[in-house]
Amino acid sequence: MGSTIFMKKSYIMLHIAVVLAGFTGVFGKLITLNEGLLTWYRVLFSTIILFIILKASKIKPLNNLKEKFDIAKIGMLITIHWVFFYGSIKYANISIGVVCYCLTSFFTAIFEPIINKKRFNPSQLLLSLLTLTGISLIFHFDASYQLGIALGVISSAFAALYTIYNERLVQTYHSIQINYYQMLGGTIGLGALLPLYLYYFPVNTLLPNWSDAGYLFVLALFCTVGLYVMVAEILKKIAAFTLNLTFNLEPIYAIILAFLFFNEGREVNSSFFYGLGLVMLSVILQTVMATRKKAIIING
Repeated sequence: MGSTIFMKKSYIMLHIAVVLAGFTGVFGKLITLNEGLLTWYRVLFSTIILFIILKASKIKPLNNLKEKFDIAKIGMLITIHWVFFYGSIKYANISIGVVCYCLTSFFTAIFEPIINKKRFNPSQLLLSLLTLTGISLIFHFDASYQLGIALGVISSAFAALYTIYNERLVQTYHSIQINYYQMLGGTIGLGALLPLYLYYFPVNTLLPNWSDAGYLFVLALFCTVGLYVMVAEILKKIAAFTLNLTFNLEPIYAIILAFLFFNEGREVNSSFFYGLGLVMLSVILQTVMATRKKAIIING
């Protein structure tokens, strides 16, 4: 009975996390900084917030330098994912960026068996190929967005790697500890790369204006710290593939917001919606399969 309650709480947390994730693309559009600076300020603000939470909650910091480094280097995976994700939004639009994120489940189905040395799951591969077909339809709807789509595909590959490796960490460390050292690793790692990045992608200013700073704080507090602490807790009960496929629902929230506030409905055509339909179908089928699998396990 207790495990069932915990599972229900995990699925409720998962849905809240998906809603929060739906807002990340909106902030990517609102914030005027380029994708590199936007991501660096996001991880910097998140590191500061998480440091305050660590001190206030009296959660013990890790003393082992190797453990800190092992967690921090996983943080670079999510940091790189964000750079490409925001690049996708800025070179295309919110709708493209968040739909391409759905390929995370495809890359998870490919990478996870290789990394964890286990058999490929045929049903996961088929569902992921359905998602891939949807993305392919979207890719052809407007040639001017193909760079944005390519960046979105790369971002989803890094998101898959992050989730797979993070699934291991959550079994050992506190979620606040994990996210603090990951955001710190992202801040230092991307900070070291920024001079080279800005050499090839120069900007007029390095500092965010007041509105950007406000958006970055909200993005860091709710859509980074809140979101990824929840994800770390969810991974204790729910598999990485199920989590990533459920996050395919993120485009629904993000696209509705994009249509409402940025009038992106004018920028898409029937090919986009056909592709989105296939992506959503893969989520529905996964939900049905997961429900049946649970029923079989419960009934013995």
